[in-house]
Amino acid sequence: MAAEPAYATFGLAPATRAGGVLSDGAYQVHRDFLDFIVDGRPLLLRLADPDAVSPLASDLGPSVFTAHVRRLLLETEPPLAGGRYVIYGCPECEGLECGAVTAVIERDGTDVVWRDFAWQTDEVADLEQGGYPGVGPFRFRGGQYRAELERLLSGAGERAAARRVLLVGRRAAVLARLASALRTIGIGADLTRDAAGADADELRAYGAVAFDGAVEQRERDAVHRAFEAAGADAVFVEALAPVIPLLVAQIEQALDRTPEDRRRLTALSATSVRGAVEVTVEVAAPCRVQLTAYRLDRFQRTRTRELFDDRLEPGRHVIEPDAQAAKGEAFVVARTTGGVLAAAVRRGERPS
Repeated sequence: MAAEPAYATFGLAPATRAGGVLSDGAYQVHRDFLDFIVDGRPLLLRLADPDAVSPLASDLGPSVFTAHVRRLLLETEPPLAGGRYVIYGCPECEGLECGAVTAVIERDGTDVVWRDFAWQTDEVADLEQGGYPGVGPFRFRGGQYRAELERLLSGAGERAAARRVLLVGRRAAVLARLASALRTIGIGADLTRDAAGADADELRAYGAVAFDGAVEQRERDAVHRAFEAAGADAVFVEALAPVIPLLVAQIEQALDRTPEDRRRLTALSATSVRGAVEVTVEVAAPCRVQLTAYRLDRFQRTRTRELFDDRLEPGRHVIEPDAQAAKGEAFVVARTTGGVLAAAVRRGERPS
């Protein structure tokens, strides 16, 4: 009797590709999408850290989103040669020339099989140069596979939610620049001085609320009460400093609803020891990590310094001290594929 094939479980879960204002002034677009969960683990974490999102993104129009779902259900012809489908594509333009993770998706009886994963930049995949050895093949039970995807068509499934941010404060110039930066990377942003009396449905549309440093505690409390009364689950952000890239990173961190056990970047801290900054970062999966320090000099001008940009293995890593980053009030932003963390530099002893 032939052995029963080994099956993998198939699921979907919200994920985020964090946007941001990069140290060179470039913008990285924010994308919310649904990731593929294979045997309880995000498929993206099994790959070589591509900066990519699945075709099931929240900012797609209904007809385009539905077309992608039906494609994964094998109801339409494969878009690429060799029966290949795009599993993850460029988050900025979705063009194949930027690179995409593709795989053959096919029926085998009642089962669905994903195999021959590759990083593809041309019409034909090169498995020798761009293949992912050790990833797949995955065999899914057809009923479970279809049920997960068909929930998206019926409206019962949870699509990744597009997020909006409410900016509360008195520093109109700073908030206006922050709102402009957020909108540029694809996050809706509104400015207000007072959320009291706002419609409950409107408040529930916000994923985060950010206060500037000039907002008094009684005003913050009133905003908290308004959101609580509306049953909103927004995350409240206390601005670290009037530095736009830093504020954007804080808001991206607040908007990230990815479960803790599915994140690459899990912890960040920074300590100033004898005039030098020492950064501790923890990662849960192999990934490239970029560390950027921001500081305000005595004239309240922003200074930016790249501290680190390299691949890290899972675990806790201590980045060597940097004396230049510690002069003045300082902050550190850690960024990797799909996640960003921000922290103020503390004064004192190294973390244990």
